[in-house]
Amino acid sequence: MLIKPMVRNNIFLNAHPEGCARETERQIAYVEARRADYARLAGPRAVLVVGCSTGYGLATRAAAAFGFRVPTVGLSFERAPTATKTGSPGWYANRAFDAAAARSGLASRTIDADAYSQGAKQAAIAAAAELGLRFDLVVYSLASPVRPDPATGELHRSVIKPIGKSYRGATVDVFSGALSKAEIQGATEAEAEATVKVMGGEDWELWIEALRAAGALAEGALTVAYSYVGPSLSWPIYRDGTIGRAKAHLEATAARLSASAPDGLRAYVSINKALVTRSSAVIPIIPLYVSTLFKVMKERGVHEDCVAQMDRLMRARLYAGGPPALDAEGRIRLDELEMDAKVQSEVEARMSRIGPYNLAQLADVEGFRGDFLRVHGFEVPGVDYAAEIPPDWDPAGA
Repeated sequence: MLIKPMVRNNIFLNAHPEGCARETERQIAYVEARRADYARLAGPRAVLVVGCSTGYGLATRAAAAFGFRVPTVGLSFERAPTATKTGSPGWYANRAFDAAAARSGLASRTIDADAYSQGAKQAAIAAAAELGLRFDLVVYSLASPVRPDPATGELHRSVIKPIGKSYRGATVDVFSGALSKAEIQGATEAEAEATVKVMGGEDWELWIEALRAAGALAEGALTVAYSYVGPSLSWPIYRDGTIGRAKAHLEATAARLSASAPDGLRAYVSINKALVTRSSAVIPIIPLYVSTLFKVMKERGVHEDCVAQMDRLMRARLYAGGPPALDAEGRIRLDELEMDAKVQSEVEARMSRIGPYNLAQLADVEGFRGDFLRVHGFEVPGVDYAAEIPPDWDPAGA
């Protein structure tokens, strides 16, 4: 069948199997081209990536495995395809990653399970035992709308809302290019606390405790989780909103994990650059801000995608020799190019002038749209989208 993008309210309903596989291979090739730089560094010996299938998680796994040439275990919760319906992008990406690792002689195990569950933690521990590994790098890269409470079974749901009051801001439909105003009602305290339960640091800490108890965590291991700060114009919906409260909990968890570690564990939060994810097109102000940011950073030659960011995290932060440089709050900063004063000043000036007739000149909506499509396997160079392909096409057998 011909597989074309199916989008409803800026949410993708499908994925292109070969496109997802080729995009995964592109990230791997980016890392392999820098192999000589990795070879000079003392990197990790065994890596676990919780949330490995897309975005920063996939890019991290590619950098660790194909840069340092080490075994990896990845975990994510995917929708498998059927004969008539495509799977989630991560299903194809995971299969493509494992196939590439096998071709390169790298040990790789990918677990399809709900990372919040105890079963997922036990599956990762079993994989470590099977491969003879003790993880000395554990990456926590989850973004989920729901999490079952491990103690009560209650289903917590995260929301992306301001706290206490409504927010109204400009946004752009990345497919039509239409500018509009979006309003989001303020979250209740219960919604904010539920978001902390889903996207805060509680589950990260449970992972570390489970790995340590099972003897699957190496002495002096590193663990890192990902976050975002962004400019003040996004704070009402992000840093000062429900997501920001969850990220503050994540950062507090990092400090607690490091302070209480009996085995020399070092825990960090990495503040990464704004990039296009599967959910970013539906967050008010974010598509317009990111599109404008991309335009400015590309013009200045400082734009990075996911794999470029994670390549830099590995080579210039975590394994550059000695502890990584931290900001005043104890965080790794990979967003310094985005938050450069000149970049932010130009972005702010452009956003104040943007209208229907100058949008293409001031912002890179087309670039945002292209990245959004590629996350789902569309508009990936080298893929013949006029060719028929079964939805259950398997990258591992291609």
